[in-house]
Parts: sequence; C-alpha cells; structure tokens
Amino acid sequence: MNVDSAGLHVLSRQECMDLLSSTPIGRIVFTDRALPAVQPVNFCLDGEDIVIRTGAGSKLAAATRHAVVAFEVDDFDPLTHTGWSVTAVGRARAVSDAGEIFRLSMLPLTTWAPGDRDHFIVMRTEQVSGRRIRR
Repeated sequence: MNVDSAGLHVLSRQECMDLLSSTPIGRIVFTDRALPAVQPVNFCLDGEDIVIRTGAGSKLAAATRHAVVAFEVDDFDPLTHTGWSVTAVGRARAVSDAGEIFRLSMLPLTTWAPGDRDHFIVMRTEQVSGRRIRR
C-alpha cells in the first residue's frame, strides 16, 4: 500500500477510474473570464473519458472548448472519518460529429437540471490521482 506524506492511501489509476464510475455527480473546474470556476455536473464515463451533457449555449460549454480542465469526485463519511477523493485533469472538447453525438446520447447519462441538454463535452483523463482516508 502506497501512503503519501499526510498518511493517506494513494490510489492506483484503476482504483481512481473505478471510483469515478461509482458516482453520477462530479465537479468540473474551468476558467471563466480568466478566473477559476467550479460547477457540479452529472457525468458518466465512456471508457476513460468523462462525458458531460449540457446546453449548447451554456457558460460551461463555451468555457471548456479545447481547454485544460480538472474534474473531481469524492465521498466522505463524517461519522467514521473515512472517504476518498479523485481528481482528473485533461483537455475538454465539444462534440460536433453527428455519429458521436448519437452514440453519446445512448450512454446512461441523465441530467438533473431542467431544459434542453443536447450538447456533449468530453474530457480525456490524461492525469488522474486519488487518495483514500481510513481510520
């Protein structure tokens, strides 16, 4: 078991990807008018790519075109003082190919927000890291 300087268990890439696939909500970190922005989003994995469905004219859709972004998911239990956190970094792209849009629309990705969500953002997980805390 690999432990970091804070005593947290360092997760392998596979453990990180397994945890990423275990939750439907994450936070994407992007730049909005030269400032950092964080937005919670529904997502799912397509292989190791993170797929987000949003509105075509949304701030998120505009800000993530060909941008390097970060993505984070976590789960913590305050009673047992256990939990984990996974962060991925990679380049995001807007999907414009009709065939790829059709394929992505078949993924189990349900949006919670109201309104039309026919725009897909795909983020490649170029770097991924994670930590787990146990008692």
